[in-house]
Amino acid sequence: MNRGFYTIMAAQFFSSLADNALLIAAIALLAEMHSPAWMTPLLKLFFVLSYVLLAAFVGAFADAFPKGKVMLITNMIKIVGCSLMFFTVHPLLAYAVVGFGAAAYSPAKYGILTELLPPEKLVAANGWIEGLTVGSIIMGTVLGGALVNPKISSVILSFDFPLVDLPIDTPTEAALCIISLIYVIAALFNFNIPDTGARYEHQERNPIRLIVDFAGCFTTLWKDKLGQISLAVTTLFWGAGATLQFIVLKWAEKSLHMPLDKAAILQGIVAVGVALGAMGAARFVPLKKSLTVMPLGIIMGIVVMLMTTTTSVWVAYPLLVIVGALSGYFVVPMNALLQHRGHVLMSAGHSIAVQNFNENLSVLTMLVLYAFMVRMNLDVNTVIIIFGSFVAGIMYLIMRRHAANQREHDSLALIGEDKHDHH
Repeated sequence: MNRGFYTIMAAQFFSSLADNALLIAAIALLAEMHSPAWMTPLLKLFFVLSYVLLAAFVGAFADAFPKGKVMLITNMIKIVGCSLMFFTVHPLLAYAVVGFGAAAYSPAKYGILTELLPPEKLVAANGWIEGLTVGSIIMGTVLGGALVNPKISSVILSFDFPLVDLPIDTPTEAALCIISLIYVIAALFNFNIPDTGARYEHQERNPIRLIVDFAGCFTTLWKDKLGQISLAVTTLFWGAGATLQFIVLKWAEKSLHMPLDKAAILQGIVAVGVALGAMGAARFVPLKKSLTVMPLGIIMGIVVMLMTTTTSVWVAYPLLVIVGALSGYFVVPMNALLQHRGHVLMSAGHSIAVQNFNENLSVLTMLVLYAFMVRMNLDVNTVIIIFGSFVAGIMYLIMRRHAANQREHDSLALIGEDKHDHH
């Protein structure tokens, strides 16, 4: 891996670290405002909305300029969103602005990988990026939890700059300050991302054409025998993962009697598992074997349901690590396969936009359903059972579909088909 790759990794790490710390700070801000409980999952929903609404445009935007420049601009948008929370803009709206930046950031960060690295390094690079993203989720969540912790925030608030009277009076404002600083660090790394020299033929500017083009890519990927399976799996995984984040917070509060700053650490524990699983997959699952990991999805759904039997923290920790490890081990190969198919069938930027659209539509749908369940005052254990059986059931259907595709085509031949054609 070259130096440019490590700079991208660092930029990605800090940007994602801040996004995740900001989510916890925003949850704390909603609590300070005495917002109803069903608003909490809506934070993520507002964040993700841009990914769905802008999917047709961000790919072209990412391909229109050098990727490093795109990452810098979009990171600046995130800083704006973060500072809006200072100026008493509603956290949902402010976090939506951050999501807007993140949506445009994503195709650039993945697209630059295919420009910098040969195909055979993509699984490893993906393992790295996913592993690091997950690391940043863990640290970001834990950092967010720490920053809203009364003891720690009082220390931050006690810092006084000579001659400058800063308008920072609440723990959440102190947290927002630190988080803005992390975005600035990410921006500094963005400045140093090398220009890969990759240029794409003139990008379409007409929104109607972009949407038609996007619809074309969308259908191509869903019709592809391998594309549809990997897309279905990653789509399910991201929707489930986003919802699980909130379920874990709620479960920690109800079953384990933990406050937000402690419950945030549990989310981190799931993510530790994901990182272990992702690293394991990057190590042991070659692209050719990527489809063999599917049964783990069913097992994960079943393990999630075991959460309902747990009231002890010591059982909760290993259980959440296992949930994370299973999901990490099965999503990384699927992601790599999906990117590889996307790269073979269309440009990298476009296929990632399609992937983002599907995954985030799934996040939106599952979060709306979850917010609805919270609104209906369903017991958290009931929610967990519904959630676990849903994940296991859908995974089973995807495997049936894949088996049917197998009977028609040999999938291994498909994976190996890009060595000589398509280039």
